[in-house]
Amino acid sequence: MTALPRGFHSHVANIGVKDDTDDFVVVAADSTSPCAAVFTKSRFAGASVTVSRANVADGKARAVVVISKNANVATGRQGHDDAVEVARSVADRLGCEPTDVIITSTGVIGRRYPIDRIRAGVAALPATLTSEDAGGPARGMMTTDTVPKLAQATIAGSSARIVGMAKGVGMIEPDMATHISLMFTDAELSSNELDAAFRRVVDRTFNCVSIDTDTSTSDSSVIMASGAAGPVDLGAFESALHDVALALTKQIARDGEGAHSLIEVHIDAARDVAQAKRVAKAIVNSPLVKTAVHGGDPNWGRVAMAVGKCSDDVDIDQDAVVIRFGETEVYPRLLDDEALAGLSSYMRGSDVRIHVTLGTGTDAATVWGCDLSDDYVRFNADYTT
Repeated sequence: MTALPRGFHSHVANIGVKDDTDDFVVVAADSTSPCAAVFTKSRFAGASVTVSRANVADGKARAVVVISKNANVATGRQGHDDAVEVARSVADRLGCEPTDVIITSTGVIGRRYPIDRIRAGVAALPATLTSEDAGGPARGMMTTDTVPKLAQATIAGSSARIVGMAKGVGMIEPDMATHISLMFTDAELSSNELDAAFRRVVDRTFNCVSIDTDTSTSDSSVIMASGAAGPVDLGAFESALHDVALALTKQIARDGEGAHSLIEVHIDAARDVAQAKRVAKAIVNSPLVKTAVHGGDPNWGRVAMAVGKCSDDVDIDQDAVVIRFGETEVYPRLLDDEALAGLSSYMRGSDVRIHVTLGTGTDAATVWGCDLSDDYVRFNADYTT
């Protein structure tokens, strides 16, 4: 069992949102604690996002709630009122202020909560949570995920830990973080310290993953710090937080709907990090690149095409660009057909790295995604709205 950090306890249940799998998660600190969060920038953000964005503005929280299998998006004023009611009801059970409860929702868009079932589920929430298990919440968050996503790290020079969990395999193109991810630490930090480190880490990890270029209306990424393990070195904390977030990022990409391969795109010798990330995203998001990886086809021309789509980056000169699959250079050193065929087995592997050197500067960025299979098309063609 992966235990939550000290000062946190959980509750997981099935309350009948959709089926017989767990769909209601509460993780609570023993007392109101420093908190930071980032949310989707979607103009169709769900009620849970708008309520939680306001609740976390003061940098503190007592609990975070996940309702899975229903996103509570595009449900109008009633959907907003339902989200407020859930936060208030959970707060009543735990003995805290409603503004100290963060609520997240994930699942089908355009349908109201089955509010009577949710009321009954919240009424069964114990006033004092006792479970220290992190695995149950990771499973309870799942919608179309095939596996729970969980990661942990110990902060160097201390006994403090960070435990993170995430869900998300489709509608993944970050515009802050993506999906839903929850992180908990027993390190002692101020709200400002937590927020600054969290935003930097999110930008280098969750903001660098893409499954299908579609930004969710429910994206929420939250971190809470109980302080139970005492102060820590801020640099060591951020390093451990990055390790946890990166592990979750790769788990999301590897579990993309219908995915067979994790694609890592690394861009170096770029003008700045923004350019490196922009070009990397153009590559990892290209349907032609993604299908080439799925088919085991080392077609470097598709990578060149994706780089070339960044037409506003006028400092990119094709004569200065180098393209590699794994460690093998495929442009400008042109391989013969036999050598290219030898790369096919690499391209069919579970991990495929595409490395492009731009020759415009000294900065770099890495992003992660997955191949595009007919399984993805079939799954989403049949997905109920």
